[in-house]
Amino acid sequence: MFLLLVVLAGLLGTVFMSLVMWFIHEQGWANADMIRAVGSLVTRRYEGSVPPGLLMHLTAGCLFAIPYILIIRSLGSTNIFVILMVGAAIGAFHGAAMVFVLMALAEKHPLPQFQTAGPAVGWAHVVGHVAYGVGVAVMVAWLGTRLGVVTHTIMTGS
Repeated sequence: MFLLLVVLAGLLGTVFMSLVMWFIHEQGWANADMIRAVGSLVTRRYEGSVPPGLLMHLTAGCLFAIPYILIIRSLGSTNIFVILMVGAAIGAFHGAAMVFVLMALAEKHPLPQFQTAGPAVGWAHVVGHVAYGVGVAVMVAWLGTRLGVVTHTIMTGS
């Protein structure tokens, strides 16, 4: 059951993040086309980069859901507001950490349009990760009483 919670929370969080990043990119606020940026690391070209980028982003989203879920469930709260705020806070921390990774690796990207990562791109990632954290938290809050029992057992050993 924990695996089901991980997959569902990871997918919802990734959808939330992807939509926010797409909106930021489409508004022209930042080059936040993360799915193509990630996919073109594999394809080494812009064309055809969406399928591998989407697969990699969804996979990473499911993997990163594990620590989010464990942290959220370790609080033992059933208050939806608390769960959402904790998810958002974890996302903000995660996003801020990813900004440093992004800044360090951007210039090594194979495509010129993804080789510059200024403050706007950094903020887009923080906001995107906050959305991811909220998406994971929504699923934990919704399924938490049903599937979260396994998480509680993992965290407490009982």
